[in-house]
Amino acid sequence: MKVFDYRNHPTLVSAILLIVAGILLNVVPARLALAMGIPLYLDCTGTIITAMLGGNLPAVIVGFASNAINGISEPETMYYGVISILIAAMATFYYHQRFFTNIPRLFVVIVSFAIIGGGVGSLFTYFLYGLNFGQGVTAPFANAFHGVFGYSKFVSQLLADIIIDVFDKGSVVVAAVFLFRFIPRRLKNHLNKVFLRDSSNSHAKKTVKHSLLHKVVVLVIFAQVLLGALACTIGFFLYRDNSIKRFVDIATGVTEAASRVVYADRVDEYIAMGDSAEEYKHVKSILYGIRESFPQTKFLYIYKIERDGCHVVFDLDTDGQPGGTAGEIIPFDPTFEPYLPTLFAGGTIDPIISDDQFGWLLTVYTPLKNSSGRTVAYVAADIDMTEISADEAMFFIKMLSLFFGLSIIIMSVIIELVNRGVVIPVNRMATAAMKFSGTTMIASSMDNEKVNLEQIKLAADRVVDLKIQSLDEIGNLYDSLQAMASDTYNFISQVQGQAERIRKMQEVIIMEFAEVVEARDKSTGNHIKKTAAYVEALAEQLKKEGKFPDVLTEEFVQKLKRAAPLHDIGKIAVSDLILNKPGKLTDEEFGIMKSHTTEGWKILTKMVENAGDTIDANYLNESIDMAHYHHEKWDGTGYPTGIKGEEIPLSARIMAVADVFDALVAERVYKKPFTYEKAMAIITEGAGRHFDPEIVETFTHISEKLYSERTRLDQSGSEASIELDKSTAPEKSDAPKS
Repeated sequence: MKVFDYRNHPTLVSAILLIVAGILLNVVPARLALAMGIPLYLDCTGTIITAMLGGNLPAVIVGFASNAINGISEPETMYYGVISILIAAMATFYYHQRFFTNIPRLFVVIVSFAIIGGGVGSLFTYFLYGLNFGQGVTAPFANAFHGVFGYSKFVSQLLADIIIDVFDKGSVVVAAVFLFRFIPRRLKNHLNKVFLRDSSNSHAKKTVKHSLLHKVVVLVIFAQVLLGALACTIGFFLYRDNSIKRFVDIATGVTEAASRVVYADRVDEYIAMGDSAEEYKHVKSILYGIRESFPQTKFLYIYKIERDGCHVVFDLDTDGQPGGTAGEIIPFDPTFEPYLPTLFAGGTIDPIISDDQFGWLLTVYTPLKNSSGRTVAYVAADIDMTEISADEAMFFIKMLSLFFGLSIIIMSVIIELVNRGVVIPVNRMATAAMKFSGTTMIASSMDNEKVNLEQIKLAADRVVDLKIQSLDEIGNLYDSLQAMASDTYNFISQVQGQAERIRKMQEVIIMEFAEVVEARDKSTGNHIKKTAAYVEALAEQLKKEGKFPDVLTEEFVQKLKRAAPLHDIGKIAVSDLILNKPGKLTDEEFGIMKSHTTEGWKILTKMVENAGDTIDANYLNESIDMAHYHHEKWDGTGYPTGIKGEEIPLSARIMAVADVFDALVAERVYKKPFTYEKAMAIITEGAGRHFDPEIVETFTHISEKLYSERTRLDQSGSEASIELDKSTAPEKSDAPKS
């Protein structure tokens, strides 16, 4: 036999303990108040605290269960259960709206609870038991309202009940708030998680215009109202039929008892002689006794039905209203005519319900047969049906109270099940899916150089961490979502791997192409690598000093580093004779040399346009600007376009400083390298004319370190040494070419 282990069901155990504690907080104070004669009920402290800790479902269970326990000794208490349930629902609402946090709102809570408990409770008492004016602890208030203010007894009793309940509900609300403050925060948080009252679905709630839970609530309320109306209608008519049947049985019993004491063979004698007939008075007294034994009987009489009317045999006086005298003939009422043929024949007719000057009556006719078996008269009993109206009203109130209370419990259970089984899982899946989708879009956007697989993996793990275990459509949806997240991650991982390989292949091809072009100039060594290193270092320092913050991001610096080696790719269009000429270039030759800027621009632009999406054009766009404008000057005297100042792209302005510095400090076949001091003097002198002064200022902060590193690498024979193209190289006269 498997033993239940509470440690494996912490949620269920916590819910049960909360409900039990709430019931005890309701029942114990109420019993103590009753035993000590305190004029208060004190029976809903636990309901309010449970609503604050666990929400609507445990609160209504506590309220209804408390009334059920009290109903063991006082069955009528069960019918007031709906009041406790209403207070539970209102307490949950007030807690969510933070009404328990300040005194003005707390006063609203107390008054509304008093109206429910005192007002609705007073109405229930009135409909169940009638007016209970001036009794119990409410007597002083009721008498004051009636005697001093002149209110009716009903209104006076209603107001008195509400006032007493203000004190009662004020006591329990204050007690509940006081106890709630001393409950440990850890326990409150635990119960919030148990009853799913955390804010984990707040994002989904904000994005949903028409909540599924609200739709379910509307459908449940509609179904409950429809079912309630149908059940109450059926119950009402069944109760009425049962009441009528009960009254028919009473009337039949009265007439049968009366028929046994009347001598049927002496009916004509009774009609003719009346009180003078032998034993007439004795029989009449017995008939009175029979009628009094059945208080529902209003009239009891015996008539002989003849063609000329009803001949009175016995007709008892009722409430001071004298009955007919023996032998008196009472004309037939027009409504009685349908029954006459049967009555003339001595047959039996069904009970008749009438509503006339005598009231709402049910009449039963029992044939009075003589010794030969012939019907000589009819014994009739009229039952007052007004009692049915009072019984029906009481029955309806009781049924409505129980049904309404149970309906709220059923609705709370349905809402809880839908919330736990559908709404919360769907909201969590929707939130996880949105986060996964958003993370995937951000991580793989075109603005990112590399897809952040780690972020996508974390987002996919969030979907897995939902751990929704369900065998229905929700579980199927979760399995599909989980599979989608996993497949998406695997797909992006594979695509990224392929894209990374393609990107590296593209870069290798482009870099090899750039080096092949640069290698045609025999006066340069590793110029493209050294200028790339200078550009990266200068851009990093500019970023560190906070210059050009709108442009110089980490991503932009990486673009510059990758774009820098392509700045002289246009030299492919320049003749080897010009590139490798040891002497000074003629004006015509220098014009051809200058064309490498526009040729590089054309080559790179065409490369980007023809490649389309098959190549990463992000850094190539920067290489286009570098190739085209790196010989432009700050004062507008450069080439090929003559633009000036900030019209020159930032990438080209940075490259201009790096390019010239490398040309100055590099050794060429036609010149010795300039010293660091002389090179920096030329650079600083060119600030504001040749170069962007802000870039030159920043370059002076790192140039000595860059020069030292370059010298160390050159001495070690490293391939990381830097070269200079001839268009910016110094002439043999130790002056740079223009």
